[in-house]
Amino acid sequence: MNPYRLYLVTDDQQDLETLKAVVTGAVAGGVTMVQVREKHGDVRAFIERAFAIKVILQGTGVPLIINDRVDVALAVDADGVHLGQSDMPADTARRLIGKDKLLGLSIENEQQLIDAESLPIDYVGLSAIFATPTKSNTKKEWGIEGLRNAVAKCSFPIVAIGGINASNLDAIIGTNVDGVALVSAICHAPSPKQATIDLLKKIG
Repeated sequence: MNPYRLYLVTDDQQDLETLKAVVTGAVAGGVTMVQVREKHGDVRAFIERAFAIKVILQGTGVPLIINDRVDVALAVDADGVHLGQSDMPADTARRLIGKDKLLGLSIENEQQLIDAESLPIDYVGLSAIFATPTKSNTKKEWGIEGLRNAVAKCSFPIVAIGGINASNLDAIIGTNVDGVALVSAICHAPSPKQATIDLLKKIG
């Protein structure tokens, strides 16, 4: 099974109860990976949220990925960590988390894509495919053509993220990308479970 197929990134603006309800629904709907994101810098709150999600994912086979923070990933014994370009270097993170955990890296331009080839990572998050309100500092929009080129060049699985929703999903899938990462399309759906089911039908 492809774990990257439908990759949920949590909304750090949602309170813990909402977050738990969203993830529970998304997992029931068939989501294949969950990344917990917490941008507020409160490590204690981050660990609490990560533990709460870990409990929901227990026994489901859905990997728990922690955004940015290797210390939090280690604290909750998550399945992996996803790094941004300004986070801990991938080599250092790999040494800390060991060889068996998943390590993802956000890629924002062509040079980073080339540099990533020599890094000890498992997958890349190509950001941002389209401009999106959840990411205010987007440096580049890859667009469909850029995504297609990246898929052709990159030796790692690619997860597309940024502005992806039901209206542009077919074009995204048409690039043969390994997976799509979504925030709003699941987190803000009236029913996260139904949204996940519908998205997976489109992804095929």
